Amino acid sequence: MRVTLSKTFSFEAAHWLPKFPEGHKCRRMHGHSFHVDVQVEGDVPEETGYLMDYGEIKKVISPIHDQLDHRCLNDIEGLENPTAEQLARWIWDRIKPDLPLLSEVRVRETCSNGCTYRGED
Repeated sequence: MRVTLSKTFSFEAAHWLPKFPEGHKCRRMHGHSFHVDVQVEGDVPEETGYLMDYGEIKKVISPIHDQLDHRCLNDIEGLENPTAEQLARWIWDRIKPDLPLLSEVRVRETCSNGCTYRGED
């Protein structure tokens, strides 16, 4: 049986988007309650009946959460232009080595705006 699991984590952070046009509201410093869905996919081994312990996903996510929570994202190396797209890829790049079944990272800045990243093939 093939399944997809997801684990959500949230963090509070500020950012501004330096590549947006002058006068655009997103070019000013502002904050969001970010929600990130980390998704893994694979075949469930019959001997266990589950793909992965959610605790394993949490263990991989925790250091990333600590780097992002209550920060100015622009001050973090690699996030100088912290759009949802760049943030999704940044998170992927940092967790993929420890989460080989990773299939998707979804970043939501608001309840109606988000970006999904599925890696580069």
